Amino acid sequence: MFPKLRFPEFKNIGAINLENGNYIFEAISNKNHNSDLPVLAITQEHGAIPRDQIDYNVSVTDKSIESYKVVEKGDFIISLRSFQGGIEYSLYHGICSPAYIILRKKIDVVEQYYKYYFKTSRFIQDLNRDLEGIRDGKMVSYSQFSDILLPKPDNKEQRKIADCLSFLDDLIAAEDKKLSALRAHKKGLMQKLFPAEGKTLPECRFPEFRDNGEWEERKLSQVTSYVDYRGKTPEKSSSGIFLLTAKNIKTGYLDYLCSQEYIPENTYNEVMSRGVPQIGDVLITTEAPCGNVAQIDNENVALAQRIIKYRGVEGELDNTYLKYVFLSPKFQYNLSSKSTGGIVKGIRGSVLHELAIDFTSLNEQQKIADCLSSLDALITAQAEKIEALKAHKKGLMQGLFPSIEEVGE
Repeated sequence: MFPKLRFPEFKNIGAINLENGNYIFEAISNKNHNSDLPVLAITQEHGAIPRDQIDYNVSVTDKSIESYKVVEKGDFIISLRSFQGGIEYSLYHGICSPAYIILRKKIDVVEQYYKYYFKTSRFIQDLNRDLEGIRDGKMVSYSQFSDILLPKPDNKEQRKIADCLSFLDDLIAAEDKKLSALRAHKKGLMQKLFPAEGKTLPECRFPEFRDNGEWEERKLSQVTSYVDYRGKTPEKSSSGIFLLTAKNIKTGYLDYLCSQEYIPENTYNEVMSRGVPQIGDVLITTEAPCGNVAQIDNENVALAQRIIKYRGVEGELDNTYLKYVFLSPKFQYNLSSKSTGGIVKGIRGSVLHELAIDFTSLNEQQKIADCLSSLDALITAQAEKIEALKAHKKGLMQGLFPSIEEVGE
């Protein structure tokens, strides 16, 4: 019973012991409270957390709260979706629905060690394998949990692993805050670098352009060439030319992974007969969803219906600037106000072409585009850093905990 990764000071201790769940944890059903404790929501994203800290709009009566169970800090709760890994850890003293099973340690162990162990993919697989018949909406019972074998290394090793993973969580949380700050900064710039509704000057302007006079508005049809790709859905294939659909166009970027469709290479010219996409072209979706924007970064693509491709008139309108104009709060508001439909809103190309955009000199456009592009690059790099940290944590969790399944084999 040896994990694949082990801190040096524990390598000579020997194999890790296995114990049944009921040896380490007991079920608690304490209903002795005055209903004055916070009601906890049991979530997979946040663990056990006071309902007023998240968007959790479930009302309960005072009478029903009387039957709620008391949760102490350090307790675990078997949730209604435990077969998906929902054995949640609580950092709060509160109460939860009597439908949940509360687990509390019986012996001296490090709760945070099991907080991480219960979230490993291997434990969840072990749980599903050993507990046949668990389906959506059902919980693991305490007797079922009691039969599960859990690793129980020395407490010093438990603490070392828990501290390591907790440090990574803190680092990821700090990097997440940095990402949020960058996104908030970009949002603020987007509001200030373009004139507000009814204004002819932006709130913030680069020093070299402050004496250049007022901005104006131009209709899209005046400063762009465009192609509306409405019409018959092209024939699909399992490989060939990548087909960009409305699903691939997000808020400012292309997502090539969320939807992967292709058309045969020999149909490309027919499908793109209205206009071949070029790098730098700006795409905007006209329905389902409406108003998502991206810029083409790969020539070897085809475009599906419900997309309009714009390209600025050379020497007058910078394409990257146009992308950011489309993403600006003012343009998005105007687009939404011209859209029609109920649940699924859309806008006709003839209406979209007549919408006005904020227009200034080409040099100022390029300065704004460069500024926002640099910020986007920082945001992308920060997001990739966070994903790398999460992947690193996932790898550590796979290596630092032994696999019960391998022991069984």
